[in-house]
Amino acid sequence: MGQTLTPICAAIAASLLAATPAASQQEQELPSEWTLCINAGNVYPPDIAADGCTAVIRSGDRKPRELAVAFTNRGLAYRAQGDLDRALSDYDSAITLDPDYALAFNNRGAAHGDKGEYDRAIADYTEALRIDPRNAAIMTNRGAAYRDKGELNRAIADYDEALRIDPKYATALTNRGNAYREKGDLDRAAADYAAAIEADPTNAVAFNNRGAVYLVKGDFEHAVVYCTEAIRLNPKYALAFTNRGVAWRNQGELDLAIADFGEAIRLNPRFGAAMLNRANAWRDKGEFDRALADYGDAIRLNPRNTFALSSRGLAHLRRGELDGSIADFDAALALNSRLADSLYGRGIAKRKKGDLAGAEADVAAAKAIRPGIAQEFAISEIE
Repeated sequence: MGQTLTPICAAIAASLLAATPAASQQEQELPSEWTLCINAGNVYPPDIAADGCTAVIRSGDRKPRELAVAFTNRGLAYRAQGDLDRALSDYDSAITLDPDYALAFNNRGAAHGDKGEYDRAIADYTEALRIDPRNAAIMTNRGAAYRDKGELNRAIADYDEALRIDPKYATALTNRGNAYREKGDLDRAAADYAAAIEADPTNAVAFNNRGAVYLVKGDFEHAVVYCTEAIRLNPKYALAFTNRGVAWRNQGELDLAIADFGEAIRLNPRFGAAMLNRANAWRDKGEFDRALADYGDAIRLNPRNTFALSSRGLAHLRRGELDGSIADFDAALALNSRLADSLYGRGIAKRKKGDLAGAEADVAAAKAIRPGIAQEFAISEIE
């Protein structure tokens, strides 16, 4: 109980950004539709970039590679708008026009990954690498797909290869650090994040992720330092605000924590982890109405979030709202019967309601899962 969430952002290489037309055409002044379609520096919004690509496609006087570039870039614009089906259709068209266009395979792989179709994503990245075997970004993207599939060792192997190609590729270093962290190897994760920061001192993700490693290690002061730098580099980085809030809360700086969680929620109103952490901070301050409101918002976002259900049950229990606490613990345990916090909390609530047999069974089950849970609850003054 009393745990905090320390989410980490996995920095996945973007799908190689937008493609450009052939060099012979670049030497001339680009027509306006190409300028929009290429969208260098993402100056134009996705819908405008897509319109430019459509104009190129409809012009009728383009070579196959140029049309493949236009379809690929329009697919990238559709993907940015969340229209994955249209993006995939455009990538298919690009590949039909130019079967040796690695970027189209890479971008189609990214769209399949967005849809959770990891095997298809890996197949596309593999084909892109057959065409362009020394492309560190594509190799990193395939590693990210393996990581999303849960195959951490294969992900690390791809990140290793990407770094053999480009030893200073910060995204590969950051992603490999994430994979090591998920394997529990915090020292190697921290080393990779440090190397990513050295390779790219503007890499906000690497600063945030190194801060998150310090969180896991219990070094909250360093966690604040690194997350603060991530926020300086990217003031709209909701995850960094959340991680820094976790560090503040663990240092007892509840007002600073609540402010950071609030900023994360402002930046991303559907950020359930920030809501849960702010609810915990409100609960620590004894402001149960505010805590319950945040738990409720988090549960509405994800009704199957057992941590939110169990935490709200504990808040109800602290207020003496026994029926409400039992209902939340029941809901959490229906999703996962081995939640020690929910079992022990429900046991306390049942005892207070006079159900001594039910209380004894729940408490015994909780202790069997986590022998020290009675002491944890006593420290938190829940008895």
